[in-house]
Amino acid sequence: MKLPFTVEQFFEIFAQYNRDVWPMQMVIYVMAIAALVLALRETKSSNRVISTILAFLWLWIGLVYHLGYFSTINGAAYVFGGLFIIQAGLFLVAGTLKQKLWFRFHPNSYAIIGALFILYGLVIYPVLGYALGHRYPYTPTFGLPCPTTIFTFGLLLWTDKKIPKYLLIIPVLWSILGLSAALQLGVWEDVMLLITGVTTPIMIYYRDMREGELVHRPGF
Repeated sequence: MKLPFTVEQFFEIFAQYNRDVWPMQMVIYVMAIAALVLALRETKSSNRVISTILAFLWLWIGLVYHLGYFSTINGAAYVFGGLFIIQAGLFLVAGTLKQKLWFRFHPNSYAIIGALFILYGLVIYPVLGYALGHRYPYTPTFGLPCPTTIFTFGLLLWTDKKIPKYLLIIPVLWSILGLSAALQLGVWEDVMLLITGVTTPIMIYYRDMREGELVHRPGF
């Protein structure tokens, strides 16, 4: 499928965004780290705060990046922005208002793989991008769609109870679109998007299925 913009235009949008919103990138990093600390050191309101942070990140991307910047070169950004705003609402309702998300770091395979995804989104993604020739400000920083989606998948693997499965739909859809970007625009660090987008729902469905079987066994 032919893209409605050039590679140069695509990276120029990142540059415009990064220049205009600075130092918001650092604020967003602090919010992400705060979410991790709250997951590691549980407080009475930690789950709600983490969910609110996720909601803010997705709302920021939908409103500021997609509608404010990406839409100037791609009309589909209005659809993307709408999806990200919807996802923000889902996190807000499910996690903040109804408290159906419980984030904990347990020393198991889920938490370890989730931590690797989080590390990739926050640290490895920009380092790999730099190695591939994507220099700031012409690079997707954390708080933009792809690294933030990877981070989100990692954090969802830190949940320790069943989560509403509809929370996975939009991130998975975006992970598929991210592969398109990697192939057509040379953003090879986005290949991890598809890996996280496939791995996370499979692991969560398997975990919840096993927990359901245990609950229904005699003696439980």
